[in-house]
Amino acid sequence: MNTIQTSDKLSVVEKIGYSLGDLAANLIFQTLVTFLAFFYTDVFRISPGSAQFIMGTVGLIGAFVFTPIMGLIADRTKTRWGKFRPWLLWTAVPFGVFALLAFSTPNLGEEQKEIYAFVTYLLLLAVYAANNLPYAALSGVLTGSMTDRNSLSSYRFVAVMFAQFVIQVLLLPLVLILGHGDKAQGFHNAMMLFSITGVAFFLIAFAVTKERILPIVEETTSVAQDIRDLINNIPWIIMLLVTVLLFITLALKGGSYIYFFKYYLNEPALSAFLNDIGFNHFIGGLNSTLQAIGLTEFKWPDDAPTSAFGLFNGCGILMMIVGIGFSKKLADRFGKRNTFAIALFISTLFIFAFRFFPNNAIGLCFISQTLHGFFYGITIPLLWAMIADVADYSEWKNNRRATAIIFSAMLMGLKLGLTVGGSSVAGILKLYHYNADLAVQAPDTVEGIRMSVSIYASIPFFVACALLFLYKINKPMETQIETELKARRAAVGK
Repeated sequence: MNTIQTSDKLSVVEKIGYSLGDLAANLIFQTLVTFLAFFYTDVFRISPGSAQFIMGTVGLIGAFVFTPIMGLIADRTKTRWGKFRPWLLWTAVPFGVFALLAFSTPNLGEEQKEIYAFVTYLLLLAVYAANNLPYAALSGVLTGSMTDRNSLSSYRFVAVMFAQFVIQVLLLPLVLILGHGDKAQGFHNAMMLFSITGVAFFLIAFAVTKERILPIVEETTSVAQDIRDLINNIPWIIMLLVTVLLFITLALKGGSYIYFFKYYLNEPALSAFLNDIGFNHFIGGLNSTLQAIGLTEFKWPDDAPTSAFGLFNGCGILMMIVGIGFSKKLADRFGKRNTFAIALFISTLFIFAFRFFPNNAIGLCFISQTLHGFFYGITIPLLWAMIADVADYSEWKNNRRATAIIFSAMLMGLKLGLTVGGSSVAGILKLYHYNADLAVQAPDTVEGIRMSVSIYASIPFFVACALLFLYKINKPMETQIETELKARRAAVGK
């Protein structure tokens, strides 16, 4: 498809408005990555084996059915609002409803619980595909400027980090606060809050954005042609594999940390660490302030693993945000590929290091998490910017643009990685004989949890680093593609 573009320049309002869509989606997505296995095994009380089956089966349906179908539909959508924007409007409310249902705990028998979990997760992933794929593809048609696209990526992933901070740092305390100690009720109330917020943010993202990369001549390409273009696009294949590997690690370590804090790290050592760094004093002052103004229901829970888990995630997320701040300058100077590969490799070393920490080395765990967060943060805006570059590469090479199918393929990779990593959490728990009814797990179970957050989690990242050196869109080629596409579009638009 030939394309033309209007002014490339994005306003700050549009960048912020677009990024709110990421914030909304990630309030749910980060909950899935971090807490779905825990919610199924320890809150809804589904066995690890059943949780693995639900997460694995539904995740594969989402990756290989919902996502490619949605890619084909989105590329062929024609409305007065554009191809991709209207999907934010159409899916906002269903997204909120299905997210709430997926984290509700009706009083059912064991088999009925499994059916309910399967159906609600299936509905959530269906609406997630209909919402998030067009949203991701929208970034490829907001602007044709790679520099402005890098800037947009930085805005949106600051929003992602904010959502991640809310979920990984505050959700578990919020669950205990909003549920008055009842985790099931707490998850329901917290997800109600996130669902309402998400609907509002999706509507804002729809209202303030504009599709600028517009078709000049509407061409209807066959699905077979789209697939041939993808198969012959080597950078796309590499980025697809990298995306799968990244999200295997993110889901595996993200879903395992809560068990790591609950069952491996020494609770007295956690308490002493929180006291030594002044965290307990800070929380005591916060609780006193809240009670003084009448908010007696919002007392921070007195639980060392919960507090340490939130603080641990918070340190990593804050340093990821710092890393994001370095991303654009490094990418502009050295190219996205080189910056991504080197920063990812260094960040992986600090995941691997968790294998060697004794259960009372709380400070070392926090230092490693902080350094991992900084270097991984550098890579965060680059992933989707590189995928948008792959769409430009396809147009540059084939004189046709199929943005949504390229992004849909990447989201297939994301969901496949999330499925493999997330279901692996439950699978490893089953393999190492995890029992949610035990306050203290068997040594073999604890060893499996340690391996999940270190060795198992680091392997996919290391493989992704190796693959990135086969990705040929380096800094000179980025410049060449951008320059030649601008010239083509200007010539066609005359």
